[in-house]
Amino acid sequence: MIAKIIVDIPTMQTNRTFDYEVPVELAEVIQKGVRVEVPFGRRKIQGFVDELVDDSDFSGKLKPISNIIDIQPVLNDEMLQLSKWMADTTYSFRISSLQTMLPNVMRAKYHQIAIVKDETIKNDSLFAGDDQVEITDKLTKEDLLKLKKYKINGQIDVVYVVENRAKKKTISAIVNHKSPMDLENISATLPKNAKSKMKLISYFIDNPNSTTAINDLVKLLKVSRSVITGVVKDGIFEKVELETYRSPINQYEEENKSHILNEEQTHAVNDIVESTLQNKNDVFLIEGVTGSGKTEVYLNSIQRVLDNKQTALMLVPEISLTPQMVNRVSARFKDDVAVLHSGLSNGERYDEWRRIERGEAKVVVGARSAIFAPLTNLGVIIIDEEHESSYKQEENPRYHARDIAIWRGKYNHCPVVLGSATPSLESRARAQKGVYHLIRMKKRVNDMDLPAVKIVDMRDSQNASEAGDFSQELIDSIQRTINNNEQAVLMLNKRGYSAFLMCRECGDVLKCPNCDVSLTVHKDSHSLKCHYCGFEHSIPKNCPNCNSDKLRSHGTGTQKVQEQLQKIFPSINILRMDVDTTSKKGSHSKILNKFAKKEASILLGTQMIAKGLDFPDVTLVGVINADTTLAISDFRASERTFQLLTQVSGRAGRANKAGHVIVQTYNPDHYAIQLAATHDYESFYKHEMYIRHRSDYPPFYYTTLITVTHQYENKALKKAFEIKNILNRDLIDEVIILGPTPGTISKINNRYYYQIILKYKNQNAVHEVLTQLLIDTQKDIQNGYRISIDKEPQQLN
Repeated sequence: MIAKIIVDIPTMQTNRTFDYEVPVELAEVIQKGVRVEVPFGRRKIQGFVDELVDDSDFSGKLKPISNIIDIQPVLNDEMLQLSKWMADTTYSFRISSLQTMLPNVMRAKYHQIAIVKDETIKNDSLFAGDDQVEITDKLTKEDLLKLKKYKINGQIDVVYVVENRAKKKTISAIVNHKSPMDLENISATLPKNAKSKMKLISYFIDNPNSTTAINDLVKLLKVSRSVITGVVKDGIFEKVELETYRSPINQYEEENKSHILNEEQTHAVNDIVESTLQNKNDVFLIEGVTGSGKTEVYLNSIQRVLDNKQTALMLVPEISLTPQMVNRVSARFKDDVAVLHSGLSNGERYDEWRRIERGEAKVVVGARSAIFAPLTNLGVIIIDEEHESSYKQEENPRYHARDIAIWRGKYNHCPVVLGSATPSLESRARAQKGVYHLIRMKKRVNDMDLPAVKIVDMRDSQNASEAGDFSQELIDSIQRTINNNEQAVLMLNKRGYSAFLMCRECGDVLKCPNCDVSLTVHKDSHSLKCHYCGFEHSIPKNCPNCNSDKLRSHGTGTQKVQEQLQKIFPSINILRMDVDTTSKKGSHSKILNKFAKKEASILLGTQMIAKGLDFPDVTLVGVINADTTLAISDFRASERTFQLLTQVSGRAGRANKAGHVIVQTYNPDHYAIQLAATHDYESFYKHEMYIRHRSDYPPFYYTTLITVTHQYENKALKKAFEIKNILNRDLIDEVIILGPTPGTISKINNRYYYQIILKYKNQNAVHEVLTQLLIDTQKDIQNGYRISIDKEPQQLN
């Protein structure tokens, strides 16, 4: 038997497989999708078994596999096929794709443990009476074969215990091995005042051969832990450690909402479910105004899928959206729900992955990487807020979750549902062409009007003369909201206290020593921070350039706005939600729970508060500065501005109270701001498509960004021109090549960035050239270069 293996060669990656001989003693153990250890040159490296065949085209003597790391596949056939497609379409390598699909703990240093589930095999010499054995390279091939058979028969479970990171969680329990008659005899010998011991024994007489957690016994029987320790010491019962899952869902909220669908929702659910029942891989785009009940459409579709004995996968764009969405989904589907996102600990993520892989969870909710959840028999894949750029991975492999979802939909013959109040132009254009099925939801579920939006021109002399960043209009609106015992959401898409620190004597701006950016002032920690490389320095008293003491902060961040708000409304509780306040585990949920309980009247935050949040008492939304996204040097700046303003406006008036929005801006006449104020997506779509068509940008052209970085600027620039010369030589005239130019931030973490942008309509002509470029530039890694190829980048600087 021959194994075709994808190997992990850090310095010189490749997408080809290497043939290895499967030793006879491993022939019955090896399977596709397991990891193995193989000799490669003078060293041993890890790899994934991609195929098992009978013959090899290699003319020399094949090396044998050294060791099998897994006794069961960690990747199924779907994931193996998906990795080929990912590597090809994202200009990356299969090993990166395969590793991306697994939890972090399975990429770290770990121990693999076989745990006995069937007591009859404990006497096997492999276990020697113990209830577990570590799977190491010291085990014989016969031992591995035994373990595989035990696994197939359901007699053992296999878990990964990660060194110093994610160990299996256990709980202490009491197990009874005695018959009820033996327990009654023991009870008869106890003194009359040993009432607690009698309670314990009576419990196990009524529940023979049971194993019960000590915590449950304490609560149920009202006995002390010392009594339980005593009966164990007396040999009446045995204390054991049971493996349990770490659950990221603390508890389920009881649902108190009715689920009667309106006409638009019913139409949407019926279309999706019909596609599921007919095993079609349709792609639906739900264009629904904020508050139109898209989430209820998702939940009803999932319920119908579960009724059909299938599974469901639902993505949300950010961790900040996950708590509320998880609460809604878990309240509906209870223990069938698993959660996957980067806010989980390694142990929680591993446990959730195991529940999914074992078929114990039928519904998965998570952020971008949850698209690789090992669900089988998928019935529907849902991507909420599909327009969000966070669905695109910015590191290798640079995949877009939407593309992976559509691939998995085809593989599983199930529909994909994309939902947004402001769909991306690419998705909306595909719907217009009939590639996607467009479903419009034009009304809010409670028949309330969309919130009224007022644009405040901050160039106006009266507003400009106001202290701080608040117009009188916004201050008055906040006061009215507070007087009515209602809540306000205020957004400023800039964290920190201020944008930068400048010397008023010499004009010097304090910059990061590693990056070509100014340092951001953070007043709470009295520090200057770089938001790109993490550099941090205390705020100096004097200018490092001229020693003047006239250092002043300029610009505005969420910390500074919070300080201003507190001065204007000193008796009001204000919650701030940005990267700085949500860095700790569970902090998103804590902030949102406090706001839900009305422990604060104002929620101030960055764009993470702009979408997905649903609070009935929020009647005012204030946008401190609508121009933060408009000023970005990217062709999507207007689209991002329109989407952000529309999304954050939709947080107001979602229940039975009318909502209103105040948008402060220095560009009140810009079409993105004007059309967001009237919630007119269709007009924005037409206007923006006209501009994109004239400037040769998506969705009319494909784009690819090639980035070259090096620690020496001259080398980065030279290599970028070498690549451009190759592109000019090999690509047809229809391809527009821009650059090389420095990145908008030309230096990050002591590396210089140069980029080339390709715009084209014929993907096939470009694909072959870029694939060869990926292979040819591998050798440059050893010389300190990093060269990336990003298809359809979300940021074009």
